[in-house]
Amino acid sequence: MATVRSGAAASDTGGTDAQGREFAWTQADFARVQSLIYQRAGISLHDGKHAMVYSRLSRRLRETGHQSFRDYLGWLESHDGPEWQEFVNALTTNLTSFFREQHHFDILAEHLKSKPASTAWRVWCNAASTGEEPYSIVMTAMDALGGHANFKLWASDIDSKVLMTAARGVYRLDSLKGIDSGRLQRFFMRGKGGNEGMVRVKPELQRMIEFLSVNLIRDDWPFREPFDIVFCRNVMIYFDAATQRSVLERIHRVMKPGGLLFVGHSENFNESRDLFVLRGKTVYERR
Repeated sequence: MATVRSGAAASDTGGTDAQGREFAWTQADFARVQSLIYQRAGISLHDGKHAMVYSRLSRRLRETGHQSFRDYLGWLESHDGPEWQEFVNALTTNLTSFFREQHHFDILAEHLKSKPASTAWRVWCNAASTGEEPYSIVMTAMDALGGHANFKLWASDIDSKVLMTAARGVYRLDSLKGIDSGRLQRFFMRGKGGNEGMVRVKPELQRMIEFLSVNLIRDDWPFREPFDIVFCRNVMIYFDAATQRSVLERIHRVMKPGGLLFVGHSENFNESRDLFVLRGKTVYERR
């Protein structure tokens, strides 16, 4: 998308810019957003994201009453309040579905069944989004280990709004197309009356999950005991190489030796063979 030169932009008091947009939008504004989201969340926004950033942050300008991006970003930098979370929420992407990349769940099931039934499992899903992935993990665990599985999942995300959706566990029935009828009956409750066409995850699944906010680029992770398995899928694609390496080192520190790391189909960490060794299709083992 072509950017607006400063001289062609609308005034900072409002109106439309030279491209007919509601708010003036300059290369300097975009560069400032790039810097701020990198500092806060480690996300590298490439230059092709102009339209996406303008669209998403325009909503924040309307919500906060600012008339220009320059004013909004200046106000944001001078305050350490809840708007920072809204800023991060606006610029994160949440694309997910139940049992996405099915081969991972097949590998997970076999791995769980390979250990004694009494094994206590600690698992972390660090891109929980709206909950489809963590609930898919727990359903797989219950199928593999039985209803009395000693299995605990920590499901985190940087986006506070999607975590609230995940914790509620309410979905449209037509979004569960990847779930067979047996699992649908076993793990979900169908809505009736005004909730027709909706489903809710059963409480026994929700009790196995702790939802929490975690920023992967910070050093304040709340975990005290190491994990057996970590799902970090389609997260690293938003980081540059240096940030990827830093996050992988942190993940390595919170995992048990021999633990499994599941990553996205387009992610490759062969450059970090000192930390993880490839054990399957986008599945790594912690050294």
